[in-house]
Amino acid sequence: MKPSVVIALAAVLLVAAQYASLADAYGPRVIIVGAGMSGISTGKRLWESGVRDLLILEATERVGGRMHKHNFGGLNVEIGANWVEGVGGDKVNPIWPIVNSTLKLRNFYSDFDSVVGNVYKEDGGLYDEDYVQQRMDRAYEVDDMGTNLTKMMDPSGRDDISVLAMQRLFNHQPNGPATPVDMALDYFIYDYEFAEPPRVTSLQNTNPLPTDADFGEDSQFVADQRGFESIIHYVGSSYLSTDANGAISDRRVLLNKVVRRIAYNNRGVVVKTEDGSAYGADFVVVSTSLGVLQSDLIQFTPQLPFWKIAAIYRFDMAVYTKIFLKFPRRFWPVGEGKQFFVYASRRRGYYGMWQSFEREYPGANVLLVTVTDDESRRIEQQPDNVTKAEAVAVLRKMFPDADVPDATDIYVPRWWSNRFFKGSYSNWPIGVNRYEYDQLRAPVGRVYFTGEHTSEHYNGYVHGAYLAGVDSANILINRIFRNEEYKVRGKYDNQAAEVNGKVAEAK
Repeated sequence: MKPSVVIALAAVLLVAAQYASLADAYGPRVIIVGAGMSGISTGKRLWESGVRDLLILEATERVGGRMHKHNFGGLNVEIGANWVEGVGGDKVNPIWPIVNSTLKLRNFYSDFDSVVGNVYKEDGGLYDEDYVQQRMDRAYEVDDMGTNLTKMMDPSGRDDISVLAMQRLFNHQPNGPATPVDMALDYFIYDYEFAEPPRVTSLQNTNPLPTDADFGEDSQFVADQRGFESIIHYVGSSYLSTDANGAISDRRVLLNKVVRRIAYNNRGVVVKTEDGSAYGADFVVVSTSLGVLQSDLIQFTPQLPFWKIAAIYRFDMAVYTKIFLKFPRRFWPVGEGKQFFVYASRRRGYYGMWQSFEREYPGANVLLVTVTDDESRRIEQQPDNVTKAEAVAVLRKMFPDADVPDATDIYVPRWWSNRFFKGSYSNWPIGVNRYEYDQLRAPVGRVYFTGEHTSEHYNGYVHGAYLAGVDSANILINRIFRNEEYKVRGKYDNQAAEVNGKVAEAK
């Protein structure tokens, strides 16, 4: 280590040690890095437990993270999280009552079953609905076989395979989906949910999907001018000051504070920001995205241990891009069963998933097309006018008999290129189990971690981010008030417990 680095480290840790000496008198101070759902949820739980000295550092100019409304053509549309997924089951998704009962945000049931009647040929016109339904039924039949297969897999994850391997096993897609229809339906079932293709997505940890199994299979699309992010402001309002519109405006939430270094030892932490400021505390909770942790935005001093770094890099940060297009007039069909339509291209994921907003925003003449993964990265790197031309060309192929005008406006979010996010949400890769998840959320000394990627069952979802904040706060609360260190479960603990149980039964 260079002498200058040693001196700088000594200086910041001295600040931490000086602050820590006051902790017993005033209670512990906790810095939370990030004002998204997990960060605000963490703060709420800490506050409820009696930890009152909180400071939240947010890199951007707003509270909300990946829940982000954007004014497009006079409408506030959601460029990030948009759905409450997991509604209608026996258990209640914790986000649903806030949306539907407390805030009463406008929301609409998403009729994904109607997709089979709206699959368009590459050269225009609809595929026969009965044929598409047969292919969809077969896809879901194989998906159910995959669910049964996971029940026989070792909980350690050592038997895990990809979703594509499962399809091959049941002779559904031995070489991957080949026809445009099979490819489009496969994309709709998997990529549209996980933002990555079946060949890289874990079967064991996504099938059955815990969100659907626990909370229900319905999805409610939030389309409210207050924005989906108003949920975060509501959660934070229990311990943070808000303005007349209910938005967080507390002096303990500092915006445009880009954290670049976190120095820590057994006495405390110092968080340094890009503007040269330094903040001392007893603990820090890092709620940045997995993509940021995988980048070099934040330097940890000393460097995080190998087991932590390895866990961070074992998980995928997927890219899910919602492209908004405005037209001078409507040319696409609307009405019952016409909310979603699919372009069955021979090129997987090429402007395939379309959504009409006629029900949510009548007369707005806005369409949403979703792309993911490599297509997202490709589109982020090209000018928007090129993307607009590509998307309109696809629509003209889908509707050859319609007079499809040029789009008057386009908005392309760039989650992957944005250094404060580096992607949309995490996806569970092959061969990773709860042991690695425990490592991912495990603290390193006085540095704690949270985020949707640390949710044991619901990574990638808004409710996962909310619950992860609560879970991570509880881990810190146990450390503060009970001096309990977080224990990472052994990789084969579940297996050992099962074996021991069978031995006990035999006796």
